[in-house]
Amino acid sequence: MTGEREAPVGLPRLLNAIPAHGAMSLAEHLSVHGEPPLARSRRARRGAGALIEEIEQAGLHGRGGAAFPTAVKMRGVAHARGRPIVVVNAAEGEPASSKDHTLLTGLAHLVLDGGVLAAQALGADQVIVCIPESSTASLQSVKIALAERQHASAGLPSIEPRTVPERYVTGQESALVNHLNGGPALPTFTPPLPFERGVRRRPTLVNNAETLAHLALIARHGARWFRELGTTAQPGSTLITLSGPLVYPGVYEIEHGASLSSLLHAAGGATAPLRAGLFGGYAGAWIDANQLPNLALRDEHLKPYGASLGAGVIALLSEDACGVAETVTVTRWLAEQSAGQCGPCVHGLDAIATSLEEVAAGTARRDAKQRIARLASLARRRGACGHPDGAIRFILSAIEVFAAEFADHARHGPCDACAGARELPLPATPRPAAALVG
Repeated sequence: MTGEREAPVGLPRLLNAIPAHGAMSLAEHLSVHGEPPLARSRRARRGAGALIEEIEQAGLHGRGGAAFPTAVKMRGVAHARGRPIVVVNAAEGEPASSKDHTLLTGLAHLVLDGGVLAAQALGADQVIVCIPESSTASLQSVKIALAERQHASAGLPSIEPRTVPERYVTGQESALVNHLNGGPALPTFTPPLPFERGVRRRPTLVNNAETLAHLALIARHGARWFRELGTTAQPGSTLITLSGPLVYPGVYEIEHGASLSSLLHAAGGATAPLRAGLFGGYAGAWIDANQLPNLALRDEHLKPYGASLGAGVIALLSEDACGVAETVTVTRWLAEQSAGQCGPCVHGLDAIATSLEEVAAGTARRDAKQRIARLASLARRRGACGHPDGAIRFILSAIEVFAAEFADHARHGPCDACAGARELPLPATPRPAAALVG
């Protein structure tokens, strides 16, 4: 299952020929990537069933954070009863991420190809592209791309862009399905699951925008090509949103297993001494700056720190920032992002945020650290969704990495850096720049 176009060697792959400004037109897209292979035989759908096997051989895992095997998810939908629907998840509720926004604004046709190819393989008749309500640029880019494709849409699945609320939990696939069915964008965990009965009670494949962009290239160039980069356990390339004190923060495409040092070099290097790095976003974990120089961006190097790349986020913190203040600000925001469906999330995260605020202010009880640990143990693995688990991972890793700072705040209260601007991005602050991609 390979296309006629010569496969690109090395990097970039997804970001190949991405315009510095604006979007790649359909003509430019086809010039770079060629026609999607299944689109050339769309009436017979010849070879469509082979795509799932190709994806499995490629070892493609989801890029939305959970890293679930894409072929397994596709087979689950294919074996369910009813005509499927494909949902492109570009909700991107993670404030430190802008990779899906970059794909939709610059390379919408590649994402749409992936959605259509997945739909053809599953026999689906509709592709729904979920875009945050505030991302008008993404929505406009998708609409322009759809207008360009109208002449070639006969016999292909329909594609519909839909806006979704910009909340942290919206990107969970059951929350998207619930919203598309007319309910609130909140997770639901009552069986059946989306792959069995999702949008309009039909089997539903929910895949991240980056995952489907990779699928579009694997369909053209094959599993062996995809595995020419990366490691055996984590083949291929991935997109990273890199933020912090850097010359060129933004979205980068890396080979799985690349060194963090090489990524920072591509970003022009740090503009200030580093204190720590957050890996995987606000459901991820901190790693002390002393460990960063020799770090490789693959699971076996990140796992000992309790970290992973997750949804493709690396947020660096400078020594000028206060790790305690950053932790408190994000934790309070995470508590406010609760789906409001269970005690561990509603009460547990709020209580932890309050305790952290007291530590930062120097007004906490002596047993504050033990209290936070106890609250975390009560909330962990007991939520109705994964939100409290991710938040607790972030909090506990921060308490460990910034242990000296937390102890100092507990004794003396706020430090001079507490009054400074926060470095970690939240919706009220600008997202990491995506002007430079490489």
